Amino acid sequence: MEKCNQTSSDFTLLGLFPQNQIGLLLLLIIIFMFSVALLGNSSMIHLIRVDPRLHTPMYFLLSQLSLMDLIHISTTVPKMAFNFLSDQKGISFLGCGIQAFFFIAMAGCEGLLLASMAYDRFVAICHPLHYPIRMSKMMCLKMIIGSWTLGSINSMAHTVYAFHIPYCHSRSINHFFCDVPAMLPLACMDTWVYEYIVFVSTSLFLLLPFLGITASYGRVLFTVFHMRSTEGKKKAFTTCSTHLTVVTFYYVPFVYTYLRPRSLRSPTEDKILAVFYTILTPMMNPIIYSLRNKEVLGAMTRAFGTFYSTKH
Repeated sequence: MEKCNQTSSDFTLLGLFPQNQIGLLLLLIIIFMFSVALLGNSSMIHLIRVDPRLHTPMYFLLSQLSLMDLIHISTTVPKMAFNFLSDQKGISFLGCGIQAFFFIAMAGCEGLLLASMAYDRFVAICHPLHYPIRMSKMMCLKMIIGSWTLGSINSMAHTVYAFHIPYCHSRSINHFFCDVPAMLPLACMDTWVYEYIVFVSTSLFLLLPFLGITASYGRVLFTVFHMRSTEGKKKAFTTCSTHLTVVTFYYVPFVYTYLRPRSLRSPTEDKILAVFYTILTPMMNPIIYSLRNKEVLGAMTRAFGTFYSTKH
């Protein structure tokens, strides 16, 4: 057992890429993806806010997903880029705690929100006559508040506990952000109880919602295939396939990473998988939802058409 360090409480992030030209090229790709995610999610929030035709529960939920994606990707990429470009790897104890809190919070919030979005489509397609009652504005608001509240409470509990653990003199986190499971090998104490808590938390906020989404979309697809209207069938199938694509890219790497025992985990593999749910998914979500959604494309045309006409 290593002795605990009393001289410094800061951590070191070993990063994602090597400090060479290949690493710089990969970082530039990540920065490009980060820029696309910022532009795409900001545009989605703006379109849903200004276009009355998008003032429906489905799009209110989508605007919250875009907001969560903005926070999610902004939590990890800027610090990673700064450390690489400045040739520094340090992060303060407070900075690490803040980063861990927002990462865990957005993971939980987004997991619950995606389940809410799946429920919205389930009711709209399988029980359309009940949709105005089951998915009223009040119910939509409760889903949004519930996702933010439960995700934040869960994150606060994890962050407070994890940052009260005594850490040993080797404070180098083999990751590109302060991921709590990556910090546990540095602890001066046995952390099996907390690892079990991580397993339970991941099951509640990610695995169960994912199983619920899979089951609900199984019922939705069954309903879609029995629709008489070809246009309605096409629209419903496009909506379902779009959401399932987002869900798969987000949940599968997350669940695979955090439900494995530490003995089966690899730092390199964990970092690669983390790119999917911290960078790739926030970038893809607005692209997928806009390019495969006629209503969003129509809102973009109206918004940018108005902007262009005012310029001329």
